[in-house]
Parts: sequence; C-alpha cells; structure tokens
Amino acid sequence: MKVTLFAAAVMAAVGLTAGTPAPAQQSESSGVKETVKEDAKTVGHAVAHSAETVGHAVADTSKKVGHEIAEKTAPARETVREDSKKAGAAIAHGAKAVGKGVEHGAEKAKDAVAHKSEDSKPND
Repeated sequence: MKVTLFAAAVMAAVGLTAGTPAPAQQSESSGVKETVKEDAKTVGHAVAHSAETVGHAVADTSKKVGHEIAEKTAPARETVREDSKKAGAAIAHGAKAVGKGVEHGAEKAKDAVAHKSEDSKPND
C-alpha cells in the first residue's frame, strides 16, 4: 500500500506539472497557478510522508532481524569463547613445560662444562 501511495503521489505530481503545455501556462490566471502550486505542494508532502513511513518500517525490521541474529548466535559465540580460553591455557601450559625443559637442559650443560673444567686442572 505504501508503494502504491508513493507511486500515485509521484504520478499526480508529474501530471500536475507536465499536464499543460508551456504557452498555455503563460495565459493561465493566477488562481489556476496557485491551485497547481498548492496541489504540487500537497503531493510533495504526501511523497515525503510515505518515504518517511517506509524508512521507519525498514529500520524497525532491520533492528528486529539484528536482535534475532544476535540471539541465535549467542551459543556459538559462547562456545568459541570457552574453546579459546581452553586453547590459551593449553598453550600457556605447553610453553611453561618447554621453558622448564630448557632450564633443566641449561643446568645440565652448565654442570657438564663445570665438571670438565675441574677435571682438566693440573694437580698441584
């Protein structure tokens, strides 16, 4: 209905402005010109009102769809959040284990080098 009203308003505006040839407009009385002017103004307001109504309807529908999408994707977002926490904890644990392994390896290497240095000293 809104589209039909909009189309009718546009057709009325076109009909009012293009309906009479240019030479006839020059000989029109001021009353006819005023009537045409007022009719065009009325049609313009009707078109603006229809456009505003359609715009609000589109905005409302978009808002509702957005909320529905948010509600339906909430469980998936929560799953991703929990999986990310678990993955982060596993990575942190692995990094800590690697760090401890490197630390123990460095200590063994240090001890091995220190023992060799003591063995290679000449006896007094």
